[in-house]
Amino acid sequence: MIQTDAAINPGNSGGALVDSAGNLIGINSTIFSQSGGSMGIGFAIPVSLAQSVLGQIIKEGVVTRGWLGVEPQTITREAAQALALVRTDGVLIRALQRDGPADRAGIQVRDVVVEIGGKPTPDVPQLLARIAELPPGSNARVKVFRDGKPLDMDVVVAKRPRPATQ
Repeated sequence: MIQTDAAINPGNSGGALVDSAGNLIGINSTIFSQSGGSMGIGFAIPVSLAQSVLGQIIKEGVVTRGWLGVEPQTITREAAQALALVRTDGVLIRALQRDGPADRAGIQVRDVVVEIGGKPTPDVPQLLARIAELPPGSNARVKVFRDGKPLDMDVVVAKRPRPATQ
């Protein structure tokens, strides 16, 4: 998301966020506000993400996201100390979906993911963005640190499953 000071009034979501030269840089999406009004912090979807989604809808009729079946956690200094982690950059794997792509590839709870597909994953939002952009069925090289040692793991990306309906 792009943080903006532009007012996003109720019903204004979907409006263009442009720079001073008139270039589209995002699509206004939501506002965080204490009062519920337009006074607050606005957020916009980056135009690159909007273009990617539009392209998928035109080509496939649906938007698909990659899925590895991991539950990530930010590594705080306290967590790093408690778990005796050598690094504080990257993302800690807190849990795995049983028989999910990451589990099948050998990724383990307490592994620290630092790269996916050669792109760094310094925090949870970056990790989730990297996973989402992976095409289902493709192979992704995931670099993790386990017990302070680097490991490269090849993971077959799956399609994000639909939430179970109740």
